[in-house]
Amino acid sequence: MTERDTRIDIALTASAPAAAGDGARVPTAAGSNGRNLFDLSRVELEDFFEQTLGEKRYRAHQVMKWIHHRYVTDFGQMTDLGKALRGKLEAHAHVHAPSVVFDKASEDGTHKWLLGMDAKNAIETVYIPDKGRGTLCVSSQVGCALNCQFCSTATQGFNRNLTTAEIIGQVWVAARHLGNVPHQQRKLTNVVMMGMGEPLANFDNVVRAMSIMRDDLGYGLANKRVTLSTAGMVPQIDKLGELSDVSLAVSLHAPVDELRSELVPLNKKYPIDVLMDACVRYALRKPGTSVTFEYTLMKGVNDQPQHARDLVRLMKAFDRAVQMKGAAKINLIPFNPFPGTRFERPSDAAIRGFQKLLNEAGMIAPVRRTRGDDIDAACGQLKGQVADRTRRQADFRRRLDTQGVDDAA
Repeated sequence: MTERDTRIDIALTASAPAAAGDGARVPTAAGSNGRNLFDLSRVELEDFFEQTLGEKRYRAHQVMKWIHHRYVTDFGQMTDLGKALRGKLEAHAHVHAPSVVFDKASEDGTHKWLLGMDAKNAIETVYIPDKGRGTLCVSSQVGCALNCQFCSTATQGFNRNLTTAEIIGQVWVAARHLGNVPHQQRKLTNVVMMGMGEPLANFDNVVRAMSIMRDDLGYGLANKRVTLSTAGMVPQIDKLGELSDVSLAVSLHAPVDELRSELVPLNKKYPIDVLMDACVRYALRKPGTSVTFEYTLMKGVNDQPQHARDLVRLMKAFDRAVQMKGAAKINLIPFNPFPGTRFERPSDAAIRGFQKLLNEAGMIAPVRRTRGDDIDAACGQLKGQVADRTRRQADFRRRLDTQGVDDAA
């Protein structure tokens, strides 16, 4: 066990209750009553006030503003609620966010939080400021079950899905820290579901949390400013298109099946042609909709000119199917190394050369600037504390020991 692991274990044991099984609602505060209101969308909270508390539905709106706009979690401090209603809330509900185990600030302004989910598990959340915008990268699972070969999170294995309260709680912790005031002083302008886990494998909780992010009584984010990134769970992409209207990003990373199946094992179940058809359906549901395809560049793996030409063909076919030029946007991500990985970052010249081939073919293909790498907060580097249900974490640590590599952060 590394020094970092020991530090996390001590903090988690001191601050969190016992873990619950996958799919269970995790108790987040010892002695708390009833429902954690972070778990409820606006309609669900209205129903709770009407059916459980016997109160008018509009009272839910007052409470949402206290929680998400003013960051008040103590019902006693919600001064525009009557004493009797506050008493009902104390008896039947609570508001409890994830515990902050520790947080780190980067030299470039990026901020990372390690948040305790229960006695054995913690996840990481990252805030990335930029000119005119502030983006929060949110996790959806403790670990990840998909085992993408180039991702640090995958080496920790998987424990469980996060509840809606644990997902929206990440937004609450960051927004409170930043002094964010929805509709007035916006420090948090965008949310990307690109943290630990596969969001579409935790569909209901993620969709509910995104509805709170976009609700005017929540964080008031525009639909296009909430982005869900998936490795390609095709049935859930179609379901998302029916129920939500957020931006879609797809972790592609290779333009042909043989290579993508090696990098992203999910491709064996949903190969590229099946995935691209689902993306077309998602884009066609609303005129003018584009899809972002994330492409992590790895030295000697997927960064060669032929890969660029194959990627151009794939993206142009997507544009034709959607009948819109620029419907496919490519986000080039230079690989961010982590201890024990076999992959390397390409040279700057190789990255620019790959981008040039795409641009000359008319593709929109910005290179994502690496942020927060000094605090291990860059894309693909997020690692929390996972009570792994798989053998992946143990296998990875054995490999590190064999290589004489220290995994301490």
